Amino acid sequence: MNVAQGAIIHTTDGYAGLPGAIRPCMLNFIRHGATAANEKRIYCGFTDIPLSEAGREGLYMLRSYLVYPASDIYITSGMKRADETLKILYNRDPDFVIREFREFSFGDFEMKCHEELCSAADYIRWIESGCETVCPGGESRADFKSRLLAGLARLARLNARSAVIVCHGGVIAEIMAYLFPEEKRHFYEWQPGFGRGYTVEIMRNNKDGCKTGFVYRALLYREI
Repeated sequence: MNVAQGAIIHTTDGYAGLPGAIRPCMLNFIRHGATAANEKRIYCGFTDIPLSEAGREGLYMLRSYLVYPASDIYITSGMKRADETLKILYNRDPDFVIREFREFSFGDFEMKCHEELCSAADYIRWIESGCETVCPGGESRADFKSRLLAGLARLARLNARSAVIVCHGGVIAEIMAYLFPEEKRHFYEWQPGFGRGYTVEIMRNNKDGCKTGFVYRALLYREI
């Protein structure tokens, strides 16, 4: 696969021992470009804001020297910053929108920075929990992971051999931590830069009793 700067940094033992395996699938997760909220270090999850001018310029620069992977289908989270990123990098609109791939919902903390929140009791409790508990008016880390797994199941049912998914830093980090638990990397270590991400080769397996209807076995990943 022609992914500039990409090198295999994780592999498993191939396809052996995968009963009921359908076929390998290439998932290309790409983080959207920067927004004003990113630049100001403001919590922005469900708030639908566009790319900043600097964010757009950064993507055009990346496009000038990176070879982004082509795929059978192109997907976004449906948020402006993801749709705009796909348009800049691939000059196209999404084939599908999977809204389960929206960023973490920060609820009452949305569009506020740490300095605005640092004296609020609810915020202090959330930070002290390692950001695991429910944000007031938002979701918990467990809620977030459950939503993303439902999105992966929807993606699998599209039955594509490859897909580009333009979404969000927290989404990509949570999915990578789920697919590669043996790496034991901290959540934030998985978060790619703007316009960057991972190509993941997986197997999709039918498994009786799985609530989503699909089980993923990750085989390898490359950085984009």
